[in-house]
Amino acid sequence: MATSVVLQKVEKRYGALDVIHGIDLKIDPGEFAVFVGPSGCGKSTLLRMIAGLEEITGGALLLDNERMNEVAPAKRGIAMVFQSYALYPHMSVYKNLAFGLETAGYKKTEIQPKVKRAAEILQIEKLLERKPKALSGGQRQRVAIGRAIVREPRIFLFDEPLSNLDAELRVQMRVEISRLHRSLGNTMIYVTHDQVEAMTMADKIVVLNAGRIEQIGAPLDLYNNPTNRFVAGFIGSPKMNFLQARVEQPGEAETTINVCGNSVRLPRRLKAEAGQNVTFGIRPEHLSVLENSGITLATVNIDLVENLGGATMLYAKTPDGQQMTIALDGQQKVERGTNVKASFDPARCHVFDASGAAI
Repeated sequence: MATSVVLQKVEKRYGALDVIHGIDLKIDPGEFAVFVGPSGCGKSTLLRMIAGLEEITGGALLLDNERMNEVAPAKRGIAMVFQSYALYPHMSVYKNLAFGLETAGYKKTEIQPKVKRAAEILQIEKLLERKPKALSGGQRQRVAIGRAIVREPRIFLFDEPLSNLDAELRVQMRVEISRLHRSLGNTMIYVTHDQVEAMTMADKIVVLNAGRIEQIGAPLDLYNNPTNRFVAGFIGSPKMNFLQARVEQPGEAETTINVCGNSVRLPRRLKAEAGQNVTFGIRPEHLSVLENSGITLATVNIDLVENLGGATMLYAKTPDGQQMTIALDGQQKVERGTNVKASFDPARCHVFDASGAAI
């Protein structure tokens, strides 16, 4: 049975230092929630508070509407997978999987089917007699996850579990953890600083910054409708372009802004006044250098071209000296040092006020 997780005004304080500032959050039963944000934003601390490894200074943690603040970690029905595999090197994979159940007093006849089921789910049946030193990084991480599965927890917590793997293995393990979630149906909370992991795995993303929630939503909601510049810059790869701009003529149906020295009409009303400085945001993949492909933003000079095979990345400079990244599909013949017209679809741009809020 999947479990709901509710945080009510949760705070964490170390002496006089506040690190988590009154967080309110609801994770529905069976949901895959991802905490994402830069290093030091509080995401791992928040996860450890849910696990019971960090004391909650203020507020309440509820699992299925039951207050858990004072409940011991072992009695919360939670299993946690860490960044380090933390396997016992002298034990076989089977013993690593079984050890937690043995210490909890389970009988051998109860342990064997649990270990067998976990091994089958993770496709490590043939590795059960090996020692950790004979395993690859990806295999070790599967064993660490299997150790959580055998406990049959209410909630799985993952604290940056893929950080130690190479790029190819990270992609593979992302797929496997997503598949595991669909198979088990448990509530899962996953911490990462990698927004690609967040976008590809989550039902719900929680974007954290300096101990506060900036935005909560489905991956594409955050990508398409960021509430502020921080979320806009953190979600999406490559990062959104931010260009200095100024409101020239506000209106009910459209607004004219000056960006890169050009007057550009946007078919929307902005909550801004004439002369107000704003930030214009456009994702690299929403820019084009093809003729008649939208409104011309600026004629830019190409500093660097990266040919990636399936995509071409252009790094350019605007006439007023601002940096711009353009992501094109496929293999495009654009030479370094040339000038191109960067154009965009006005429906896909973003505008932020001086505080960083989307307007």
